[in-house]
Amino acid sequence: MPALYLAQESDIKFDLGTLGEQFWNNTVEGLSQGSIYALVALGYTLVYGVLKLINFAHSEVFIYGAYATWFVFFGLGFRPGATPDVPIFELIAFLILALVASMAISGGTAVVLERVAYRPLRKRNAPRLVFLITAIGASFVLQQLIFLWRGGNAEQAIRLLRPETVFEIFGASVTNITILIVVVSLLLYLVVDMFVNRSRLGRGIRAVAQDADTATLMGVNKERVIMLTFLIGGLLAGAAALFYMMKIPQGAWYQGGFLLGIKAFTAAVLGGIGNIRGALLGGIVLGLAENYGQSLFGGEWRDVVAFVLLVAILMFRPTGILGESLGKARV
Repeated sequence: MPALYLAQESDIKFDLGTLGEQFWNNTVEGLSQGSIYALVALGYTLVYGVLKLINFAHSEVFIYGAYATWFVFFGLGFRPGATPDVPIFELIAFLILALVASMAISGGTAVVLERVAYRPLRKRNAPRLVFLITAIGASFVLQQLIFLWRGGNAEQAIRLLRPETVFEIFGASVTNITILIVVVSLLLYLVVDMFVNRSRLGRGIRAVAQDADTATLMGVNKERVIMLTFLIGGLLAGAAALFYMMKIPQGAWYQGGFLLGIKAFTAAVLGGIGNIRGALLGGIVLGLAENYGQSLFGGEWRDVVAFVLLVAILMFRPTGILGESLGKARV
């Protein structure tokens, strides 16, 4: 089917034919991309659920994990530009090592960020607007630290895992990388969901999210809960960073987390900010919508589709698709 141009001067197309042809390819790609969004979105939603804070520096927590992944692979002797032929057991060991390093660096960055930037403000009972401005400022500081260290050039991604088709769905190739990203992301989500809803520390997180003062009177250490919340969000961002480096050839760049962070925040709002399951749903929906929109309207409208979808859903569901906050979750 030929493209139907709605506005010739702006070159906006409405190509149902391409959408139909690429539907399953876009679905597979959208699931893997959405899984990365969901992991980062979980960090936004946990912090907001506990502190009612939009942690805009979370995108830099993510990109620090991407640099950690790159340096692990580089330190092991691998270089950009070629996929090495590594035995399967060594490959698994290297990927686990990179995952641990990435999660450790991102988790540590998130904890330091909380202690240095946000905790002093809480002790002074600063208004929420001050927290928001501080989050934006911390984001730029973390960016510039990388810039001063590594400069403005991107570190080209080092890929240990060669994309290979494992099976096909209606002609769409499902690669080993896609399976790894989706499966591990779902496992991490399940671990976090069970931790928050079933563990003692998880009950503390939900108690602080619901009423911090009452939770403190009941013996919950609020500062420990807040630190734990930032740590969990950082660990998940570090895992997302490894998957990002496996998927995106541009690799790590000091401003590389900005757009992905904005989209992950969009996913959190889309699913219901403060809702753990909403973050997963929002990430998947956003990943799928971007890829469908790319075929329907053209690649240059990919990001526009994501934010238009957010506005459209919030017009009818102001609290997001699920809408339940962390403090109202099942005790």
